Amino acid sequence: MTNSHSRATSGNGSIRGVEALTDGTIRSPFTQLRHLLDGISPGHAHPIELTIGEPREAMPGFIADRIAEASASFGKYPQIKGSEELRGAIADWIGRRFGAPVDPEREILALNGSREGLTLACLPAMARKPGLSEPAILMCNPYYSAYVAGALGCGAEAVFLNAVRESGFLPDLDALAADPVLLQRTVALFLCSPSNPQGAVADRVYILKALELARRHDFMLFFDECYSEIYTDTAPTGGLEVAATTPGRFDNLVVFNSLSKRSNLPGMRSGFCAGDARFLAAYGEIRNMCAPQVAGPIQHASAAAWRDETHVEAARVAYREKFALTDAILGDRFGYRRPAGGFCLWLDMSHLGGGTNAAVTLWKSFGVKVIPGAFLAQPGRDGRNPGDEYVRVALVQPTAVVKEAIERIVEVSA
Repeated sequence: MTNSHSRATSGNGSIRGVEALTDGTIRSPFTQLRHLLDGISPGHAHPIELTIGEPREAMPGFIADRIAEASASFGKYPQIKGSEELRGAIADWIGRRFGAPVDPEREILALNGSREGLTLACLPAMARKPGLSEPAILMCNPYYSAYVAGALGCGAEAVFLNAVRESGFLPDLDALAADPVLLQRTVALFLCSPSNPQGAVADRVYILKALELARRHDFMLFFDECYSEIYTDTAPTGGLEVAATTPGRFDNLVVFNSLSKRSNLPGMRSGFCAGDARFLAAYGEIRNMCAPQVAGPIQHASAAAWRDETHVEAARVAYREKFALTDAILGDRFGYRRPAGGFCLWLDMSHLGGGTNAAVTLWKSFGVKVIPGAFLAQPGRDGRNPGDEYVRVALVQPTAVVKEAIERIVEVSA
């Protein structure tokens, strides 16, 4: 599907045209990093990789056994919406974690990881509002690549809402509310809490404000909660938790989550979306035609993972230790404050000429590989790329390796 703007264009905090995904306008941050560091040798005999948000904590020990138990189901096509066992386990977990009763039959869909779910959700969002001449899908900036791929792939204009320190590292919803022209043509808004990479958490008031905007202007609020279980102090508030207390319940809201971060199972490709039953019915039909399924044994093992919290808390203990070390070593250098959620640092490298220069220096001089913040974002509506001054550091390596990496990073300002 394409709109009338068939050629990829950008400006004023937005990008149009599916060609942007192939002509270099939008590129994976990891592709950009490879080009940036191509031919540059690490300045240490033992390089440390802190770029990919791939958890390295122990996965649940029972996973292999649960897969083996259901191995015969490899011989059958999986239920694409998810087995009753899996959807029931997810509904129970949502009830325990967020206190929100969810109907496993109508209000949950299994996903082949949240990544495909976030991308394909743009199709039914567009279908809800046919006839818009310039449909727009809004997203927090920095953004996850699935958001922009979904927006451009379905013919919408991708509009980037800067999430900066002044707005608490979440998009400024009051500024958005003051733009009725944009809201009139909006079909979906992507928000992420805890945000990636800044680790900001949306509170109840913020979520209610976003939900009210979605309902007033009848667009979908897509709430990405993939980091919801990684925190060192207070559990982040969830979208379903807030929506369940409103008269509209889950209307205009779908949340996305997965086992990748929560259970250290990124290779399982197992996630879910939950919320607005009417939207999920339409989405389920689209997924039934073209989406990847979650294999039967994986669904069985996933149900077991959602039922168990012991391994999740063990991982949180490890992250608390890593952040305690980071607090002690970094202090307030690089504008650091312990994030409310997630496992990333968002470090201000403006004194080194910005995040891109700092990433080169950290690799060339200290053998630490990080992602420039500019590679995770686009220029926003004010022309400013909110990642320009920053680098993202993923604390996914073992504690001793993280400690050494942070000590090397501190050396860059010595």
